[in-house]
Amino acid sequence: MSEFYNGLGNGKRLSVIAGPCVFEGTQHAIDHAGVVQEVCRKRGVNYIYKTSFDKANRTHARGYRGVGFDDAVYGFMDVKAALGVEILTDVHEAWHCDTIPADVLQVPAFLCRQTDLLKAAAQSGKPVNVKKGQFLSPNETRWIVDKLEEFDCDRHMLTERGTTFGYNNLVVDMRSLAVMREFSSVVFDCTHSVQFPGGAVSASSGDRTFAPVLARAAVAVGVAAVFMEVHADPANAPSDGANMIKLSDFERVVDNLLEIDYIVKSKSMTEDRVG
Repeated sequence: MSEFYNGLGNGKRLSVIAGPCVFEGTQHAIDHAGVVQEVCRKRGVNYIYKTSFDKANRTHARGYRGVGFDDAVYGFMDVKAALGVEILTDVHEAWHCDTIPADVLQVPAFLCRQTDLLKAAAQSGKPVNVKKGQFLSPNETRWIVDKLEEFDCDRHMLTERGTTFGYNNLVVDMRSLAVMREFSSVVFDCTHSVQFPGGAVSASSGDRTFAPVLARAAVAVGVAAVFMEVHADPANAPSDGANMIKLSDFERVVDNLLEIDYIVKSKSMTEDRVG
């Protein structure tokens, strides 16, 4: 049973999903997760460590993908043993779902309609976070949830990460957060939302300066959690460095978000659609 998902479900306070884009080794993960864990612990924030063993959707054939499944299995176990953190990670193939030692499974945006993968994730018995495809309207996410529930998964989340119209950019429609909330708990991915897909010709780029801006707007809508990729040295990160938040800025960003979250949820302003 995932303590993170249980904490997410009460809806009383913002939860945080944070970690680097890819798993860079056990010690690197322990160092990063330790910092994020302590910031969240001091503030009583429900937190889960995010990392990926494989970034299968790369722009270029030689783009960095990650350490691979086998190394991640042992690395994840070591991180969990050292810190007691729960881990959220992407799965790309059905067989990953029952074998990766993660507490929450994440279905990547480009795979959000893959029925076999959704079925395997649902039947793992773990909570499932599905990234909304960049090509979907928010209303269409109801059918993702419908599939998960058809396969007996009632612990699920939907994550908004922007919509693409091509031309190497993403746009976030804040109305989508209110729509998706009708179907599941909603997470806002503030770092992938500032990505420029294919913006570096053979790779993605982005503008991390706007990640806290979008996160504040999403928290004002009343999301259950914010997803953010963080790294001590984004400029030299092997993947998605351009849109990751600096680890040294994480504490300040979280404090700002918690202030907004407190105002919104204490005033019961989250259900504000009228007419």
